[in-house]
Amino acid sequence: MPLKVKAYLGLGSNLNNPVEQIKQAIVEIAEFETTAVLAQSSLYESAPLGPQDQPHFINAVLAIETELSPLDLLKACQTLELKHGRVKKRHWGERTLDIDILLYGNEIIDLPELTVPHKGLKQRNFVIQPLAEIAPDLCLASGETVKNLNQNLQAFHLNKI
Repeated sequence: MPLKVKAYLGLGSNLNNPVEQIKQAIVEIAEFETTAVLAQSSLYESAPLGPQDQPHFINAVLAIETELSPLDLLKACQTLELKHGRVKKRHWGERTLDIDILLYGNEIIDLPELTVPHKGLKQRNFVIQPLAEIAPDLCLASGETVKNLNQNLQAFHLNKI
C-alpha cells in the first residue's frame, strides 16, 4: 500500500475569471485519486513575474495528502491545467491555470520534468505568503522556516482578495 505524502501545490491564474479558475481547480484537485486537500490559503493578487503587459495573477497554495507518486501528481496537475484551457504562449506569460508542485514530503527531486522543492519557491512572495498562512512552521530542506522566509519578503506584501 503506497504511503500518504504531504505535498504543497501553488496555483495561479490570470485569464478567464482567475478567481473562479482557482476555486474550481481546488475542487478538482480534491478529486484526484487517493488525494485529499488538507488546507488552502486565501487568494492573493500579484503582479506578473514576467512580462508586465498582462493581467495580475490570482494565487493560492494548497496542502494536500496524496498517495500519488511525484510524477503521477505532476501528470494529474498538467491534465487539469489542460482541462482549464492552458496554452503556453510565452515564458512566464498569461495562463488560465498554472499548478506547481512546491514541496513533496521531504523529497528532493531533480528530473528534467520536475524539480522539487520548486526552484523559485524561496524568492516568490506569491508562493511564500500563502504558504506561510497555512504552514508557517514548515521547515524547508535548507533549514529555513516558511515564517522566516515570509518575514524577509514582507517588502513585497500581497493583498488578500
